[in-house]
Amino acid sequence: MFRGFTSIFYKETIHVLRDPRTLFLMLMIPGLQLTIFGFAIDLDVKHISTVVYDLDHRPPAHELVDAFENTSYFDIVRYVQSDEELNHAIVEGTAKVGVKIPPDYTERLLAGETASFQVLIDGSDSSIARQALNASNGIATSRAIHESTNQSNPPEPPRVRAEPRVLFNPEVKTANFMVPGLVGIIMQLVTVFLTAFSIVREKENGTLEQLMVTPVSRLGLMMGKLTPYAVIGSFETCVVLLLMRFLFGVHITGSLPLLGAFSLLFLITALGLGLLVSTVASSQVEAMQWAFLIMLPSILLSGFVFPMETMPKPILYVAHLIPVTYFLRILRGIILRGATFDDLWLDGLWLALIGLAVLLLSARRFRKTLA
Repeated sequence: MFRGFTSIFYKETIHVLRDPRTLFLMLMIPGLQLTIFGFAIDLDVKHISTVVYDLDHRPPAHELVDAFENTSYFDIVRYVQSDEELNHAIVEGTAKVGVKIPPDYTERLLAGETASFQVLIDGSDSSIARQALNASNGIATSRAIHESTNQSNPPEPPRVRAEPRVLFNPEVKTANFMVPGLVGIIMQLVTVFLTAFSIVREKENGTLEQLMVTPVSRLGLMMGKLTPYAVIGSFETCVVLLLMRFLFGVHITGSLPLLGAFSLLFLITALGLGLLVSTVASSQVEAMQWAFLIMLPSILLSGFVFPMETMPKPILYVAHLIPVTYFLRILRGIILRGATFDDLWLDGLWLALIGLAVLLLSARRFRKTLA
């Protein structure tokens, strides 16, 4: 029954050992998955970036701000001086939460009345919004207990109340958070896989070398191979946006032309990634492994599913090298928060720089591969 097993086993083992790149990928992908899942993914959201608009400026107000910081759920990134600054910090994405303390906060505490403070929460990230909502209500309860014990014979026990308001996604729907992110993930998935497989397939069939003996220039060959997939990626983007709007009911709050311009910028970057994979891989199986290796951190570290606020700093540095990280911020900013170019130009600049570096490296390796 097992005649020839030893010979075939020996032959296949030699074949695997003679392909060190595939063996390396097979061993690296599980290790990378374990590292990411073990260190980067934490569903207990902490260190939420927060801005404060303090109109009271007295010790009870300072104690309230300290209470926010001491929970470790909130990080005070700065103080603002107007409602416009408060809203702008949330719209542009530098803060997920804004705390506004009214000027009569201390008087109401001393008089035994209800002292309220407002909490503005960015609802474009549903997991962060829920955590911020629960934590702010808990802080209000603990401050009320603290003030009651610190006042001797108060006319009435002081009451502290948080007035949370979830912006951009009042019902905290997960679809409003996930679906815009899917636009970026699908764009990268389609573009990288199709581009890489197309060029590697030409290598395997030997037709890429045949094309090089024709009068076609290297640039003409490269652009001719990439342009159809750019068109496909653009079409896929439009399809996903239409499904997002009419199937899931997610409206595009911001500028559609601005969204299109940033999408084109990301599409160029994704094409560069696909081209880079094609210059490294020697077969379609290897191209799939490399493409999967790119997609794994793109999904897990970009903020698509898990908040970046929960990630340790070493992995956070890696996340900021991933192009889709910036594109997801742009997508959610324009679609959900109505952000403008002034709010998103920095994310766009980083995306452009990373895209330019990837495209130049890919083009250089592509020329060397063909030489």
